Amino acid sequence: MHDHGLIDTEAALRLFLDAIRDSPWIAVDTEFMREKTYFPQLCLIQMATTDHIACIDPLAFEDLGPLKTLLHDPAVLKVFHAASQDLEVLYLETGQVPSPVFDTQVAASLLGHGEQVGYANLVQAVLQHELDKTQSRTDWSRRPLTAEQLQYARDDVRYLVQLFIALQSELEALGRMTWLQPEMDALTRPELYQADLEGAWRRVSGHKRLKPRELAVLRELAAWRETQARDLDRPRRWIISDDALLLIARTRPTKIAALREMRGLPKGIGDSQTRQILEAVQKGSEAPQETWPAPSRRRPLAEAEEVIVDVGMALLRELARQQQISPEAVASRKDVVALMRGEDDAALTRGWRRQVAGAELGRWLRGHSALRCDGGRIGLLDLAAAAGNGHTTP
Repeated sequence: MHDHGLIDTEAALRLFLDAIRDSPWIAVDTEFMREKTYFPQLCLIQMATTDHIACIDPLAFEDLGPLKTLLHDPAVLKVFHAASQDLEVLYLETGQVPSPVFDTQVAASLLGHGEQVGYANLVQAVLQHELDKTQSRTDWSRRPLTAEQLQYARDDVRYLVQLFIALQSELEALGRMTWLQPEMDALTRPELYQADLEGAWRRVSGHKRLKPRELAVLRELAAWRETQARDLDRPRRWIISDDALLLIARTRPTKIAALREMRGLPKGIGDSQTRQILEAVQKGSEAPQETWPAPSRRRPLAEAEEVIVDVGMALLRELARQQQISPEAVASRKDVVALMRGEDDAALTRGWRRQVAGAELGRWLRGHSALRCDGGRIGLLDLAAAAGNGHTTP
């Protein structure tokens, strides 16, 4: 594999892109910082094929135009591990979500490695290589980058190349590549990476404990915080904490003095910001009832239903085990509840999830099959077939 080193000039970038021009896929990773900012700061882009590898310094370029062309080329597959954060930072940098993509974390979940297996653990499991992670918390914005940082960065795509080849081969052998495509299409939807002021209240921890009118106030407060964080390029929690937002939404203060006395309000908050908070409280308080955010309308499960879902989860694990796939990749407990309730959009009624587990679980829930224990394993007995053979259900 030819190492192009750290690319920080347009000439070097053109040479690398020319070298990989005919590759149908490329492994991609990014290093970024966002601990002190709202927007992630892209600090390094690593790319590799089977024959070439490079670290590209985006801080050295005013325009990454040629690189954008590659990232958005529909004929070139972009390979990531745990792609969502990389896709977000590249979307913000280039204005488009890279596509098409292959996420080795998702692919691994379809092969029994767990739903959110980490990169180092997956490299160890598949390639029997232990990665050095000592640089994982390094400051990628500082220049010059050290030799240790660059080695760490290169390894993140060097072994990603090998992972992709191994996982793709195994998926193809099992006929599961078609399972992967809907998951990848979902990852590249632009709306996933766009700011949502109206829905910001849903990210406030503890919002489910509020009443509908309080949620209307929280909606305005969370939208204000999101705007402030974005405009100042600061983390949301630096503007005001979730706990403080919840308290304000519950108490709905109308005076600056009352607001300033509240626990959790940031020290040194200015008069302008306090007035804006009070305006948000007033707007939310006066919102017509029909516009209030709707809390979850799902009724709690009855005790008997909880038992059914518990058994359904056990069956899900067994059906997934038979297919050598992680049960978490197939469905969550909420998905089993949705199937039990007959919801039209239940994930287990569609695609490969139905094939792996949804169809069998559905038959059991409708009373067409029965639970049995055979040789220390649970399974399902088809009642119609059993009746036809003259068997009785134990």
